[in-house]
Amino acid sequence: MTTMTSPPRPDAGQAKKRSAASKAQLTRRQRLSRLDVKASPYLYIAPFFVLFALIGLFPLIYTFVVSLNDWDILSGAGDWIGLDNYVAELNDPYFWNSLFNTMSIFLLSAIPQLVAAVFIAALLDQNIRAKTFWRMSILIPYIVTPVAVAIIFSSAFGEKYGLINNILTSFNIDPVLWKSEVFPSHFAIATMVNWRWTGYNALILLAAMQAVPRDIYESAALDGAGAVRRFFSMTLPSIRPTMIFVIITATIGGLQIFTEPKLFNPTSANLGGAHREYQTTVLYLWDMAFNRGDFGKASAIAWLLFIIIVGIGMLNFWISRKIASTEVKVISKRRAKKLARYRASTAADTATTATATATATAAAAAPAAAANPAANATTGAPAAPVVDEEKRS
Repeated sequence: MTTMTSPPRPDAGQAKKRSAASKAQLTRRQRLSRLDVKASPYLYIAPFFVLFALIGLFPLIYTFVVSLNDWDILSGAGDWIGLDNYVAELNDPYFWNSLFNTMSIFLLSAIPQLVAAVFIAALLDQNIRAKTFWRMSILIPYIVTPVAVAIIFSSAFGEKYGLINNILTSFNIDPVLWKSEVFPSHFAIATMVNWRWTGYNALILLAAMQAVPRDIYESAALDGAGAVRRFFSMTLPSIRPTMIFVIITATIGGLQIFTEPKLFNPTSANLGGAHREYQTTVLYLWDMAFNRGDFGKASAIAWLLFIIIVGIGMLNFWISRKIASTEVKVISKRRAKKLARYRASTAADTATTATATATATAAAAAPAAAANPAANATTGAPAAPVVDEEKRS
């Protein structure tokens, strides 16, 4: 008789020793492969963060440090004055005038620009001839340098010999003082901005529209939805993330406008008009830094503008999210109402069908019950009298 003996099981200490030995036996290539898997993603994204730290973050922090000092363009760093530069700028009427001009030009340029860009992108999204030609055509104003654009529009909006005033005069309309009054100068500069940036934003929105699946458009068309209904109910909600991106970039660019007001009137290029009619905040910053030589106040202006841009950008993002959440709530309410109506109609149909079935069953069971006394006895109904045939006979 033979007995089977199982081999002894290694204890926990021996298992740990074997795992440690196996780890020690890893080749150099395996170690490098593991290190590559763990560290390579960070190395791939490192150049962006290094460039951002050198070009974006360091100048931002250094500008804040300069804004806390009495810094002159020639003598350099002066005394530490804390937030005095910010207090001085917040009490300066020229700062508030530049901020008003910036916001006015921004509103006159951003809103029509985005509306026109959406409209152009919707047209180019249709099945039209020469699509490539039209898409390249709307991008030509963006390719032209801002200096050339400013020179052309400055001549067109000239007060004495400008093209616009000549056209107005031919219709017996008084010429407009495009470079001496506040609103006309803002309108002229906003026209330059719209002419240059509308096509660029239209191409971005067009790319978003082309990413929308065509099946939903075909389904909506079969359901009877028109082109306008499909655009507002399907296209715009589908490109909402791109719309938010375009709105935020247009906000940043509109609040940092500098080239157009700088070159609009060469005779008063440093001040933004003879009486600062269209002096924007960045132009006021440039005047403070390089004409007056006060880098401390210029840095404070830069930081105030930075805070304003961040605040408006967050407000735009919050409004966009609020609109999106409101639309989602409206859609969910509509779906809930439709589902409730469907359930109510289904319940009514079920009740009607059950009533009809019960009535038909009762009508069919009545003759059978009359012909079958046993069934009546079972159901408790009174049985019909039985007559003996022999007695009757």
